[in-house]
Amino acid sequence: MNKLADYDGPILEIDKLSISFFTRLREIPAVMDFSVAVQPGEAVGLVGESGCGKSTVALGVMQDLGKNGRVVGGTIKFKGRDLAEMSAEELRDVRGNEIAMIYQEPMASLNPAMKIGKQLMEVPMIHEGVSEKEAYDRALEVVTDVRLPDPERMLNSYPHQLSGGQQQRIVIAMALMSKPALLILDEPTTALDVTVEAAVVELVKDLGKKYGTSMLFISHNLGLVLETCDRLCVMYSGEAVERGSIKDVFDEMQHPYTQALFRSIPLPGADKNSRPLVAIPGNFPLPHERPPGCNFGPRCDYFEEGRCDQDTVIPMSPVHGNDRHETRCLKFQEIDWNAPIVVSDQKEKTEPGRVVLKMDNLKKYYEVAANALFGGGEKKVVKANETLSFEARESETLAIVGESGCGKSTFAKVLMGLETATEGQILLDNNSIEQIPIEERDTKTVSDVQMVFQNPFDTLNPSMTVGRQIIRALEIFRVGNSEAERKQRMLELLDLVKLPRAFADRMPRQLSGGQKQRVGIARAFAGDARIVVADEPVSALDVSVQAAVTDLLMEIQREQKTTLLFISHDLSIVRYLSDRVMVMYLGHVVELGSTDQVFTPPYHPYTEALLSAVPIADTSIEKEHIVLEGDIPSAMAPPPGCPFQTRCRWKSKVAGGLCEREVPPVKMLDDGHQIKCHLDDDALAEMTPVIKIAAE
Repeated sequence: MNKLADYDGPILEIDKLSISFFTRLREIPAVMDFSVAVQPGEAVGLVGESGCGKSTVALGVMQDLGKNGRVVGGTIKFKGRDLAEMSAEELRDVRGNEIAMIYQEPMASLNPAMKIGKQLMEVPMIHEGVSEKEAYDRALEVVTDVRLPDPERMLNSYPHQLSGGQQQRIVIAMALMSKPALLILDEPTTALDVTVEAAVVELVKDLGKKYGTSMLFISHNLGLVLETCDRLCVMYSGEAVERGSIKDVFDEMQHPYTQALFRSIPLPGADKNSRPLVAIPGNFPLPHERPPGCNFGPRCDYFEEGRCDQDTVIPMSPVHGNDRHETRCLKFQEIDWNAPIVVSDQKEKTEPGRVVLKMDNLKKYYEVAANALFGGGEKKVVKANETLSFEARESETLAIVGESGCGKSTFAKVLMGLETATEGQILLDNNSIEQIPIEERDTKTVSDVQMVFQNPFDTLNPSMTVGRQIIRALEIFRVGNSEAERKQRMLELLDLVKLPRAFADRMPRQLSGGQKQRVGIARAFAGDARIVVADEPVSALDVSVQAAVTDLLMEIQREQKTTLLFISHDLSIVRYLSDRVMVMYLGHVVELGSTDQVFTPPYHPYTEALLSAVPIADTSIEKEHIVLEGDIPSAMAPPPGCPFQTRCRWKSKVAGGLCEREVPPVKMLDDGHQIKCHLDDDALAEMTPVIKIAAE
């Protein structure tokens, strides 16, 4: 095999690539005139919204476009050789040996019926013909490299015995088994917690350096690209619209779409009242409905009729003075890129009203058979929620943050009546509801407490029109005395979530993700909900859509005085929209306070690690680097003492092994800020901010 040493040009060179998919009716152009180069040892980020063609480019490089996909123009060269001209055998060799791909969903790449060790050993045994012993040694080396605990036990495990973060590390280990020259990562951390994501990203960077691997990193998360890549390519509707070094593109962007993307993400300093996010107007064009001229034209603030919509191809133009910086915009030299954002209108900060919801020492335990598969063995107790206490007021946004398995969704289920509490109280307007399952709750209680779910695709009935689904909710909540009244209310609800009234007759499949989520919100507010539990409501949506949906929730809250319980692991969005924050870890509330209190030291050690893990798309931010060791413990066998002590970097500051023996008391700091921690006041006073704005 001709490995890297023989070649010194770009590892990957994509030049004027066009890819189309062919249906019986038409040709659908997915990627047009797309060029990017990846140099040896370089990491290039490919950024854009869903449907812009990022993954199609990756599949083009892998020559894996399926029956309907075809490269209709341009070339993809790997180490100077055109991939389209290689034989099937050469391609197979290159694909497993020199180009490796890591997908979004780790379980899609693992064989559930085969032990991890065997799956890893297959790679060098098939591609390089090495002996079983050598393959095992190499598998052991890469599993150690990807920082998995007890590598020998890992190799002897099946995929289902590992957590999501561990599975993703195994997939990375598999990709590295043959020390590839090019690694393509397609949203590799989307399904992971922010702390696990931080560890995986750190790992990918270190391994890139160790193995000298070049990387093509596909993501819609600009903060992640800033932390992992050297260069960046922004895509919109099948085209590259801006290319350059990370610093040039982040600090001196030269395309209206790049600017619009940055304005729609909650960077430090954004505030829901004084500095709201600016959502990108309009919708992403479908591949067969692209406008003439500039694809971004209909949504662009700088659009000029008769110039930007001429039916000609707009070329990439160099930005002088920068390193290989190019933009696909006719007007980039005429735009004042440093002009301040025009704030549409500043909102008055709403003052929280009376307490509408109070939780007092809520506990939720589940009993499960120790051998869940066959129901045998003694019972084990899963402590999903442990003494949860808090209050939520009218017009207030309380954010609940923590990693998967911390008990956020369990508490939401108990509140909704989908589960009943083991102990403790939930008071809604001073009435106890913790033991009343949803089928026994009266209509008013059900309509008062509603939920907006994470995945808008799963919550709508695919065979019922949008209008009918909202009317169905109105019938259940007994709103309106006649069908005509309900129809009118349904149209008003569509107005409320800013959807055209014509959408009432559409089926869910005709809607985009952001539009479906709006229907979910309309349905939640159908009975004038007073408390809305939003469970990761924007994590499945694109950044530009996130801004619009978040602002919509805020606007409805202002009008309706709703109490919003916002469950999320994205601390940037939490900082932007919440009034108070509750941090959970393994069923415990470890910190609770106003947003300012929780985001400035002193923090609970876990909050500190969470803040450090959040990728921020701003080159002027400096972060203290804290990577949590180990995985979150099982709620079936929580550690003794403080739930966080197995991963805490401050534990040595507490004398006498107290952290390992006793659950910490709740320590009240100033003005309602509480922390569940053994650290004394002196140690807390030593804490410094994790996120700092670098001095200019």
